[in-house]
This record gives sequence, structure tokens and C-alpha cells, in this order.
Amino acid sequence: MTLVVPPLRSALRGKAPSLRRERELWAMGREVVVGMDEVGRGAWAGPVSVGAAVLPRNRRVYKVRDSKMLTESERESLFARLTDWCVAWSVGHASHQECDELGMTAALELAASRALVGLQLEPDHILLDGNWDFAGGGNAELIVKGDSRSLSIAAASILAKVTRDRIMRNEADHFPAYAFEHNKGYPGPTHKAALHALGPSTIHRRSWVFMDGLVWNGIRRYQRPDPQQRLFP
Repeated sequence: MTLVVPPLRSALRGKAPSLRRERELWAMGREVVVGMDEVGRGAWAGPVSVGAAVLPRNRRVYKVRDSKMLTESERESLFARLTDWCVAWSVGHASHQECDELGMTAALELAASRALVGLQLEPDHILLDGNWDFAGGGNAELIVKGDSRSLSIAAASILAKVTRDRIMRNEADHFPAYAFEHNKGYPGPTHKAALHALGPSTIHRRSWVFMDGLVWNGIRRYQRPDPQQRLFP
């Protein structure tokens, strides 16, 4: 059943992202304009995720905002409307193991590539939130605070956030001590206390610096091989 989107809170009025840049690109003949945003880069557990959204030109969904401005219930209530509205959408993930093995830069690029493949469309132009091109391909445009300025990026931010949050709520059933249903793998008092009491779970990023000084519980810290050692044994 589709959730009813609650009335827009007064604090969010007048802060709607626009289609201005998308319309400029469409007018230039860029047919497939993709908004992209990431979530989970700063988490200590779970995947890093990238949302991708291609919006229609002739229909609008209201109340879309940067996902960080919305409550969890507001994002959940918008999710079904967004997935129905988008011409195409996808969320790509890189697992906690891939974050450890590849490092965050390569893991985020991997998640972005999976999101683009999931669209099943060839992008003509990509709008990326932030100042780092994690999509590659030479057709990305970086927009600082893009999730509050571009409607495509804002939609992608909600799709990524809701999808990853659902993954972490499911993981909470397996690891109840860490309160993943609340913190979604990000550091917080309960999460930190559980780590220091119990050590990391099997979905924690074991190469991260937070592993320093944690108790031994049979799960070893992951150390990425030094590429120089491979070149010069």
C-alpha cells in the first residue's frame, strides 16, 4: 500500500530543488540526464550506496527535498511515489567487504557503476552531488549542495537513503546490540558502546581506524595489502 505523504513542514517550504539545470540540458539535446547521490560513506558498518534517477519532463512529484532534510517517515512515504515517477532509477551498492578491500574511493566508484548499469539507459549527462566525480565517464557535472539544488539529485538521494536504511534495519535483526535500526551503521553512543563491549560484527568495515583498540572477539581487523610490497617483495 502506498503511504500518504504528510503535509510539507513549514521549515521545508521554499527550499525545493529545481529542474533548472535539467531543463537546460534537455534543451541542449541531452535526452538522458541522470541525477546521482551517495549515502553511507561515513558509516562504520554496511554498504556504501549510490542512487541514480532519470526524471520525466512532463510530470512532477512535489515535496521532494534533500534526503538529509527529511525525516525517515517522510522519506519512506515519498519512496514509492518516486519509483513510480522516475523514467528509470537504480541504487548500486558496494559491500562492507568491498569497502575494506578496495578502499572508499574505489568502492564508491564501484557502487556508482552498478547504479548506472541498473538504469539500463545510456546517460547523456550526469549531475553529481558534491565536488568529487565518483561516476567517471567524462560526462559528469559536479554540483556542490546538489541534493538541495537539483531535483534529479534530490530524488536520487532519497532513493539511495531509503534503500540503504532498509538494508541496515534488516541487519539489525541479526546484530541487535549495535542498534543498526536507529543509527544505520553510523557512529553514535549506543553503536560505540557496543563496539567497545563486544567488538565488531561481521558487517563492520574492518579496515577503518575505529577498529583501533577494540576488544578481540574472533573477527580480525582487515589490512589492505600494500601495493608497493606486491611490486617490490
